[in-house]
This record gives sequence, structure tokens and C-alpha cells, in this order.
Amino acid sequence: MRAMLLACGLLLSASPALAQRTDLPPADKVNEALDNHPSVAAAAARVEAARARGDMLRRGSHEVTVSGSYVRRTVDREGGFNEFDTTISRPFRLPGKAALDRQVGALGVEVAQNQMEDVRHQTALILSGLWHDWLTAGSHYRNDLDTVRGLEASMAAVARRVALRDAAQLDLDQAAAALAQARAQAASSLASREQARVTLVATFPDIPLPPEPPELAIPVLPADGLEAMRDLVIERSHEIGAADKEAQRLDVTARRVRADRVADPSFGVRLFSERGGTETGAGVVASISLGGGYRRAAADQASAEANAARMELAAVTRTVEAMANAGLSNARTRFNAWSNAEASARSAGDAAARTARGYQLGQIDLADLLYAQRQTNDARRMEIDARSEANRALLRLEIDSHSIWAAVDRE
Repeated sequence: MRAMLLACGLLLSASPALAQRTDLPPADKVNEALDNHPSVAAAAARVEAARARGDMLRRGSHEVTVSGSYVRRTVDREGGFNEFDTTISRPFRLPGKAALDRQVGALGVEVAQNQMEDVRHQTALILSGLWHDWLTAGSHYRNDLDTVRGLEASMAAVARRVALRDAAQLDLDQAAAALAQARAQAASSLASREQARVTLVATFPDIPLPPEPPELAIPVLPADGLEAMRDLVIERSHEIGAADKEAQRLDVTARRVRADRVADPSFGVRLFSERGGTETGAGVVASISLGGGYRRAAADQASAEANAARMELAAVTRTVEAMANAGLSNARTRFNAWSNAEASARSAGDAAARTARGYQLGQIDLADLLYAQRQTNDARRMEIDARSEANRALLRLEIDSHSIWAAVDRE
């Protein structure tokens, strides 16, 4: 049976497209769960905040200012007079500043969007890990139950032989000890499975789970090759995208701060009434701040921050490239490790079957039979672990390359 599964896996790996794994939850449920996750929802709210900041920058902080005063003046031998004045003024951005502000706002939105997609991507990796924990524990439990059933059958056969005085009581004791150990291992696997299920349900309650975890799928290599997926990891990285847009935003911000070394002027009108209305008038007022050392230092700070962002972009790019190369290597080696573990499990199973026939014919001792069964169980558990690690590594490449569970799945 395992040989047939391996052959099917190798056949699927040569198919024109990446085969859809049957042990994963439905893509629409995954997208819904990821979108509803608190971390992703918080990142989406930050995108809305960035849009609001962009709208603020587009409109500008320059608003109309109204100021006025009222004075009661008393003049000897002339009496008292009511006097007042009112000034309405507004600052105006110098040419070019508004365009820079709009550019800063738009880039800020792009940074937030890339950061949100990266949070969604990281959340998808968490889901992948928890899902595989559940699948792996379920496969171990099923394997351990098979081992228990096999040892129960062996113990029943030994008990019959002891009753017929064809076997010693020691054989029955050895069989009982092996069975108890197998049952303990099955109980431990069941506990791991239930713990993994509880953690998965608590973290992603929107994903409906079947009563039993599906069997771990046979690992399948992508038709286009692992190297192509590694390239997509770098090309589609939202982490690089966020760092790139942030570097651009801070570069434009530095230009905007340098432009602010020449302050924006304010223009307005002034109305006044003096000596009880005997003197009235209207005029135009203007004001402008004279920049000094503070504005020069602010421009220097903004330029330094832009340079730092460019260096951070280079660092992030290197980190993502290293992660992509590590993911490629891990997927390749994990797949090869599973192939060897699968072959080992098949060989151990064949050896156990031959040993069981030899024991039935009285040619092999019970100790050899129990040893062969234990070897088979260990080999199957090793194969399950290797299959799980290979599937984890391959799915991580798919997630990192945004080939699965990405926002574009819904478009």
C-alpha cells in the first residue's frame, strides 16, 4: 500500500501543475479564518489609519485662523470709546510642497498594505504549523492503534500456545509487556492529538475540523521545480515590498522637510474700528517664519532616516533571500529524507511479516517477533515524522511564494 502511495506521489510530482493536497482545509475557509484573525484585522485597521493620514497630508494642516480683540478706551475730556479689530488669515503651502505631501501619504498607504499582507502571511505560517501538528499526532495515533491491534492478536496466539503447553509463561509475560507499552504509546499519541486540536480550534475557530484528522498526504514536488518557487518567494515578498515603500516614503519625507526650510507664508485681512467708529479701516496682513538652525537640523535628521531606511531595505532583502534559499534546501532535503524513511518502513514491514510467518511455523522465537514488530512500529513512526516535515517544508514554500492561502486567492 505504501509503495502504491509513493508511486502516486512521484507521478503527481510530474504533473503540469502543483497538485492540491487533500489533507488541507478548504481554501475559502482558510482565507476567511486568516482575514478574521485579530492580528490581520489589526493590520487592516492600520491600513485605514494610513489612508486617513494620507488624506490629512493631501488636505494639509493649514487652516483659517480668526483672531480679534475688543478694547474700551477712555480719553480725558473726550469720554470713552469702544474699539475692536478682527484678523482672518490662512497659511498657504509653497509650490511643490502639496505634491510631496500627497506622495508621502500614498506611499504610507502602500507601506501599511504590504505590512498587512506580511502579517497575513505570518499568520498563515502559524496555521500551517498548528495544522500539521494535528495531522501528525493523528497519524501517529492511528499507527499506534494498528500496533496495539497487532500485539493483541500476537498475545492471543501466545496465550493459546501457553494453554496448549506449546509456549512458556515467559512468552506470555513478554507479549503482555509489549502490548502494555504499545497501549501507553497510543495513549500518549491520543493526548498529543487532542492537545493539538484544542490549540488549533482556539487559534483559528473559523476553520471547521472533522472529527478525526485526515491522513498526512504523500509529499509532492512542484512541477515547475523548487528553484522557481524560491524565486517567487523573493519576487512576491511583502516584507521587501514594505521596506522598499518605507525607504521611498522617507526619501520623499526628507525632500519635504528640506522644502520646509523656507516656511509657508500666511495671508489674511484685518478689519478694525477705533474711537467708537470714528476711525474704521481694512487691510491685508502677511507673515512668514524665518527659518534657522532648527529647520536645518530637522532636514539633516530626515535625510539620515532616509539613508537608514535604504540600508534596512538592503538588510531585509538579504534576510528574505536567505530565508528563501533555506526554504528551498529544507524542502529538498526533507523530501529526500521522507523517501528514505518510506523505503525503510516498507522494508521493516516486509521483515515483520516474514518474521510472523516464521513464528507461526515455530522457526522463530517470540522475542524475535516482538523485536521485528517494534522495529516496524519505530520505522512507521519515523516515516510519519519525515512525511510531516516534508509536507511542512513544501507548504511553507507555497505560502512564502504566495502560491496558496494568499489574498489573491479570492480575486
